[in-house]
Amino acid sequence: MCGITGFVNYQSYQSNEELAEIVTRMSNQLVHRGPDDSGVWLDQNAGIALGHRRLSIIDLSPEGHQPMTSSCDRYVIAFNGEIYNYRDIKAKLEQEKLAPVWRGHSDTEIMLSAVSSWGLINALKEFNGMFAFALWDKQEKTLSLARDRLGEKPLFYGAVDGVFLFGSELKSLKAHPQWRSDIDRGALSLYLRYNYVPAPYSIYQNIKKINQGEYLTLTFSGGQVSELVRDHYWSPKEVAEKGSANLFANTEEELTDKLEILLRDSIKIRMEADVPIGAFLSGGVDSSVVVALMQQQSSSPVRTFSIGFHEDGFDEAQDAARVAQHLKTSHTELYVTAEKSMSVIPGLPRLYDEPFADSSQIPTFLVSEMAKQHVTVSLSGDGGDELFGGYTRYLMSADIWNKMEKLPQVVRGNIAKLILLIQPQSWDQIFRMIDPLIPKNLKQSMPGDKLHKLAGLMSANSPENIYRRLISIWDQPNKIAIDSYEPNTVLTDKNQWPQVNDFTHYMMHQDMVGYLPDDILVKVDRASMGVSLEARVPLLDHRIVEFSWQLPKLMKIQNKQGKCLLRNVLYRHVPRELIDRPKSGFAVPFGEWLKSPLRDWAESLLSESLIRKQGYLNPEIINKCWHEHLSGKRDWKYRLWNILMFQAWLAEYESE
Repeated sequence: MCGITGFVNYQSYQSNEELAEIVTRMSNQLVHRGPDDSGVWLDQNAGIALGHRRLSIIDLSPEGHQPMTSSCDRYVIAFNGEIYNYRDIKAKLEQEKLAPVWRGHSDTEIMLSAVSSWGLINALKEFNGMFAFALWDKQEKTLSLARDRLGEKPLFYGAVDGVFLFGSELKSLKAHPQWRSDIDRGALSLYLRYNYVPAPYSIYQNIKKINQGEYLTLTFSGGQVSELVRDHYWSPKEVAEKGSANLFANTEEELTDKLEILLRDSIKIRMEADVPIGAFLSGGVDSSVVVALMQQQSSSPVRTFSIGFHEDGFDEAQDAARVAQHLKTSHTELYVTAEKSMSVIPGLPRLYDEPFADSSQIPTFLVSEMAKQHVTVSLSGDGGDELFGGYTRYLMSADIWNKMEKLPQVVRGNIAKLILLIQPQSWDQIFRMIDPLIPKNLKQSMPGDKLHKLAGLMSANSPENIYRRLISIWDQPNKIAIDSYEPNTVLTDKNQWPQVNDFTHYMMHQDMVGYLPDDILVKVDRASMGVSLEARVPLLDHRIVEFSWQLPKLMKIQNKQGKCLLRNVLYRHVPRELIDRPKSGFAVPFGEWLKSPLRDWAESLLSESLIRKQGYLNPEIINKCWHEHLSGKRDWKYRLWNILMFQAWLAEYESE
């Protein structure tokens, strides 16, 4: 795992010394992503500089040093990530008699040979891994940027003042002396809706993100940067459509067998490393199935890690410990105090570079920090919800719409008013009183919040509109962000929506192209790389993704319970009673923190005069939410955290 950065100065000449000084300054901003080694490659005639920071995982020798030049001397690469099937690619090159004399055994060298032999697009289609890279073609004088299929690894780019910049994180671009960019108010509006800035946008004007499964090739001539080609080498939309049109007809047992074989191999190839390796374990379905199949293929106890909280309703450590004990892993857990959790908050703006408001960023950082004390690589269970139907919205949204559309709008409005008469906390108390009467598969954490969310859905005019409201933090962000608008994204552009067989699969696709790469994977990448830990995500092997789209819905969701086929695999290794319980998520009680230990911090950032002076947000609406939250009238923790993370980021941005 590494950090990459660089630039092409296409409007003025710079010496090698100047290029080296600048790109070194940029790559030094990424030392956390690669503390073990660094390197630069320069061509003053082309005005290009590539920088690399290395976290050594495979081939710890100098032969794995980057940037790396191909054996044919045509290509130079700066590469972040891992190609898990590099041995298979190496064997294929040797079988086709295309292999050079190998210098080492790094996946980077094999990648370069694949590109030299098969061309960039064909090589990309062969790679099974998580990656982002910059590839300079010395012969054609072109720069290609590419990102893995699901978007596990980040890559930013953009032209600023005659210089084309790129890098793993925005902080590396900002280290270039010609960096100039203002906040993109359209991206701000998107952030207020989703809690993150979705690709291809960034919080800055003129700076973009490479999309998942995408490559971009550029040329530089005549003082201009030109886009030669931009395309997907792997399309989530096409995968969803093709899979939905060719559903498996196998029995449930046969499909369980197929999935276990795929999972076993995906985990096996992600267990290869020349450094210590472990896994995050929450005790839920996804992480437990990863650890179970890791342990089955390991000759020694797998190192597993979990964190717990003393607050009721937020502690999964006991569940994880029971699974670890059953699987006989070498388990480490850490119970985190509120003070320790809150100590992470000041560093979040620097860690994420953009406004980012998924509050599970805090425990994700803490468990990464703990794991790094013992291992350099940790496997994660992310992706199971999106692929196998784990989110509550998949279980209930279609039913909600089917019932709602039969009711006149007036009736819906009256139902919404009745729900809103009772505060979320009071609803929670009611549900606690009737808990023994509620079937296990219908139990919910924070039912009051969910009921108030339901009330907000009553005016939806389509199932797609229900989904959009369910994933929105602020339903009308243009009323919060001053002089803003919402640009189109893959979530709103109907031309990018897949033709799939039902509404649930529509939602799963939208999560796969939105929430998964831009929230979940951003959170995991920045939190783990922030402590120089490599996180690998075996459920997102593209073979498993493609398999999941051929599963009939009944193999994912049965009797109001998701991830059925994944559970079947897990039940072969872990007793059902250790797993079947209400889903609680990976959260911290920040709503209560805002009322007490974080109150002074929050009030300083939510100051009406400060917000008015900054000129980005509407202070009246925010102030109303803040006072309603403090009084207990409404639970606005998600909306407030969204604003606070922007305000904290803005303070960092304005201080630079």
